[in-house]
Amino acid sequence: MPLEDSAITGIPAGYGSLRQDDIAIRLEPEGMIVRAIPLNESVIRLLTPDSYRALRDLEESNRRAIDAITRRSGNRAPDLWYVSFYGLEENVRFSPMDLTITSGGQDFRPIDVIPLSTGFGEQRLHQRETQSAVYVYPGDIDVDHPLTVTFQGLQSSVWELVLQRIERERALVRARALRGGS
Repeated sequence: MPLEDSAITGIPAGYGSLRQDDIAIRLEPEGMIVRAIPLNESVIRLLTPDSYRALRDLEESNRRAIDAITRRSGNRAPDLWYVSFYGLEENVRFSPMDLTITSGGQDFRPIDVIPLSTGFGEQRLHQRETQSAVYVYPGDIDVDHPLTVTFQGLQSSVWELVLQRIERERALVRARALRGGS
């Protein structure tokens, strides 16, 4: 990818080597695994090219719904997160709107949720089933600083460690881009 693509984020796309699991915040409430990934451009550009494209396509394929939510909530650019729920047991219930992100000392609750899988609205998981959605938050979550994700009473502050990985990868991506990707 050309270096001009980095004008928005300072990071060129196409040079990352991280996997989605490398940047995911993971919680394990009883009977399930919850994974949350910010769809922030400066973060997802650090992913492998295939993972980057997949998350960008996810955002773009839901652009109309995202734009409608944005208009409804005052035309302020939202923060988007990809969230998945994986059932470890049969018939596990979850409340999707309970996913709170704390950033800069402020709690952010989703403005809306855009289901990506059929059955998401049932708020129930079968064993080995994944339900996923794009979460729309107010646009004040700062992914460049430590944050905490809370769901059903469990908290994860692993983002502070993820930030170290992200900063290392940003330096590597810039170096790869200067060398032309070699």
